Amino acid sequence: MMLHFREPAKLKTKRVIFEDVYAARDSATLENLKELSSKRKVIEDSINQNCYITEAIAREMSGGLTCPFQQDLRKLEQYLPLLENLVYHVDLLGSNHQIAWWTSELKIRWSSALGASSFFNLMGPKFYQIDNLHFELGMVLFLYGAILRERALEIVPSDLVQSATFFREAAGVFLYLSQEVFPSLQPTLPAERHPEATSYMSTVMSLICLAEAQAVSIKKAEEKGTTAGLLAKLHYGVVEMLGEAIDVLYSANGQCKDISSRFMEFIWSCKALHELRSQKYLAESLKDAGQVGIAIGILHDALINVKKKMPGEESHKSIFREEVDVAADMLTKCERENEFVWQQKIASGDELPLPQGNKIVNAMPYRPKRWERELAFKI
Repeated sequence: MMLHFREPAKLKTKRVIFEDVYAARDSATLENLKELSSKRKVIEDSINQNCYITEAIAREMSGGLTCPFQQDLRKLEQYLPLLENLVYHVDLLGSNHQIAWWTSELKIRWSSALGASSFFNLMGPKFYQIDNLHFELGMVLFLYGAILRERALEIVPSDLVQSATFFREAAGVFLYLSQEVFPSLQPTLPAERHPEATSYMSTVMSLICLAEAQAVSIKKAEEKGTTAGLLAKLHYGVVEMLGEAIDVLYSANGQCKDISSRFMEFIWSCKALHELRSQKYLAESLKDAGQVGIAIGILHDALINVKKKMPGEESHKSIFREEVDVAADMLTKCERENEFVWQQKIASGDELPLPQGNKIVNAMPYRPKRWERELAFKI
């Protein structure tokens, strides 16, 4: 079982009508702007849950796709090339005051799903306005990566290979955001920063997606009967990725007061869960090698540590309890066997081996697509 945290895909936005703001010089540009607004409206209706069409109509509009996540991905894939083209042409005009004023009049607003104020807000989500098309591009790509991640989670029970691929694609989208989109946006961000519109958050999301891709790959390895020693290293590879994500958050954000506590707990809980699984497999490997005393020491320490890290989320607690029960049963059997057969000294402290991690997944590069249409404005 994997821990789930679906909030990153729960972004909201306000209406944007491009043709009402940018003055087109010719009919082709006007039609392009109208198409942009139309494609965005479909996304707005979906994520703002203002869409009341039937499942049959939604399936027909998306070319036969039945999964809502696939339908949303298709909508984003139709909007992004048009948006990339607009960003390209606006950037060509540099710091033109007319273009800058038009862009500010778009009033590009997006909510945050990972900010500290994102939960239990009785007045509805808080929206951040940043007058920059790169903010729009970044948030749309963030949503695209988050929905790719949701699709990956959805198919874990049915297709582990494809699930891992989607996680790696999502990791590539977030990596692209952190390296190519958000760095140029940082100087324009207000003092109260939108968490998702930062390079560090995209880096964190990329690492989380890679950790989840590796977790899915481990499930496949377990099905193939991979040795306990290797499984221990693969689980610890997940621990290392999540540890890196936590380091990035704290180095960029101090005490992380601006970040959702539930998001932070999710990362810490995933890290603790995979650490327990790694130690369980390491103990199994050592027991098979006749080192029962060290195996007992590892399991004993693992159970003490994980009980201090029990998550608050009820659905996550049940997964933790299941893993703790398995490790506790294993410890009891090892202790009984050691008492009657091996009679080895129980290892502790510095006598226990240091964990080793092995990372076997990497991000699939995201390559943006741009519909190369000429745009002309009245400036």
